Amino acid sequence: MKQPLRPGSLVVSCQAHADNPLQGAGFMRAMALAAVQGGAGGIRAEGVADIAAIRAAVAVPLIGLLKRWDARYAVYITPGFADAAAIVAAGCDVVALDATSGTRDGEAPGLLIPRIRAELGVAVMADIATLEEGLAAAAMGADYVGTTLAGYTPARAATTGPDLELLRELVARCPVPVVAEGRFETPAQVAQAFALGARAVVVGTAITNPREITRRFAAAAP
Repeated sequence: MKQPLRPGSLVVSCQAHADNPLQGAGFMRAMALAAVQGGAGGIRAEGVADIAAIRAAVAVPLIGLLKRWDARYAVYITPGFADAAAIVAAGCDVVALDATSGTRDGEAPGLLIPRIRAELGVAVMADIATLEEGLAAAAMGADYVGTTLAGYTPARAATTGPDLELLRELVARCPVPVVAEGRFETPAQVAQAFALGARAVVVGTAITNPREITRRFAAAAP
């Protein structure tokens, strides 16, 4: 296995959608480097080009994923083994994948998770939305369970801010380390997640999306 996520790590998600002026491997490389210089203990990144560029710039653990959008399927985060193989070849240490019960164009998580670990030699982070999905992913062999999709599937309503109740439940019952992710906006929320027992906390938009950060401040202008 490649390097694991160290306990107490702040992981910064460096991703930009197609409509974002910062989309591109060069921008994400710079964003990741700035995050590491600021104290990030890990990076989460999407796509072969971005992962390769970031891997060349930083040495911290890198969580990789590949988003494959298809209106016919609910699952788009690393839905198949070929997607995982591509991002591992680009340099990620941990493969993040959707382990919810949504429809997918790829192997079921029960097959995909152990295959990634055995054939690619990397850890797997299972992105889930509910306690039941988290426990199931751990039983399938996931190395980490993340609250990434809580509030983003029909299985669980969205909370205002991070879903700390789900985090609390997973920490109490899940046999593998839990990664808190989703709607973290303040250092106080991050500290609370660590106090509840999170192995790592992933923060994205609040750090790496200047457009959305600016919109929050602009809303306060007269």
